[in-house]
Parts: sequence; structure tokens; C-alpha cells
Amino acid sequence: MQTVEPFTRIYQRACERKAGALALEALLSNCASAEDIAVIPDNLLLGELTKKVFQSGFVWRVVRQKWPGFCDVFFDFNIEKILLMSDEMLEEKARDVRIIRNANKVFTVRHNALMIHDLALEHGSFARFIANWPTENIIGLWAYLKQHGARLGGNTGPYALRAIGKDTFILSTDVEAYLRASKVFDGGITSKRSLAQIQQQFNVWQQQSNRSLQQISQIIAFSVGDNYVGMLQ
Repeated sequence: MQTVEPFTRIYQRACERKAGALALEALLSNCASAEDIAVIPDNLLLGELTKKVFQSGFVWRVVRQKWPGFCDVFFDFNIEKILLMSDEMLEEKARDVRIIRNANKVFTVRHNALMIHDLALEHGSFARFIANWPTENIIGLWAYLKQHGARLGGNTGPYALRAIGKDTFILSTDVEAYLRASKVFDGGITSKRSLAQIQQQFNVWQQQSNRSLQQISQIIAFSVGDNYVGMLQ
């Protein structure tokens, strides 16, 4: 940990690369409150999980363009209706030209609907489960989604969480490179040990900056890599 910079230094470098503090702050986004997340209908959350599953390894723009078709095909992601779909019905959906025809990903819709259904029975709603999860252990929520959901590992789960407003950092290419160069972790980035080390460091930066995990990871990304904006621009 001795080689890790204090967050003030990371922030200053990001400011220098993005033409000043005002310009940098304009690039940052805010997460939602736990209260706002808790009232999101579970069908919308299933839709967001599905969108990120289909965007993974694919052109995001195409998924966005086809999204009205996804909503039509999957009954606006009504949990109860999707749970009643048989394998044959899902196979038929996978051939529908209104969506991206990937059978393996189509089957994740029912799998993730079942996860949401089970959590709703236990917690009142999937949204409440997400809202109440402590951000100081956000990697634990990543692990839960990966273990109990379908195709929600890697950055898919974190991107879905960020899309619904849950505070989370993202291990983008730039962020990963910075963390590895700073020796925050030294193994595989997906190992439990590495993720625990990364979470610990983000918690330290959060204490130093009083910022969300989301903004911290954005600022780190803006402080390194090829996204430089000169001071004269």
C-alpha cells in the first residue's frame, strides 16, 4: 500500500488532464440514494440486468436501438410472466428479429427473473435488497450477482448496478492499469484476494475524499490513460 497515492494527488492530476476542476466536476456523475433505488420496480431492474448482459461483448448502440423490441418480446420484463415461459418459448424468443438473437443470453432473462423473484420474497423486493447492500463491501454484491444470476460476472454486474444508481466502482481498463501499477493488488483481478484489496483501497480513498465509489473510480480513470485534455483546450 506504500506506493498508493493519496486521493488529493489523483484528483489534482485529473484536474490537470481535464482542463481544471470545473471541467472535471462536470464530467462526474452521481449515484442514487438508497431510498430512490428501493422503490424502483423489479421489472425495470430485470430489464437493466438484461440490457447489460446483451451489451457485454457487443455494440452497446445496437442494443439500445433494439431495446423497444426487447421490451415487447419480454412483456416489459414482467417477472411473473417470464417465470412461466418454457424452454420452447424462450427458444422461440431467441429467433425473434426484434431482439439480438442469442439463445444463451435469452435464457438468462428467466434465470435472472428467478433470482429477483426469490430475493423479493425474502426482502420485499429486489430493489430493496440492492438498496440496502453496504457499499463498503460492494464486491460482495458483485459476487452475489455472479453466483446467483446468469452472465453477471466480470464488469456486467457492476455496470448494471451503476445503471440503476447503486454506488459502485468500475474496474475499467484504465482503472485496472492504475491499481496494478500502484500495487493495490498483484494477482488476477477477479480473485477474491485481489478484489478485497481493491475494495479496501477504495474505502480508504472514500474516507479521504468523502466522495462516492462511483466518482472515485471516474476520477482515477480521468487521471490516467489516453483521455487527456490539454489545459489550453
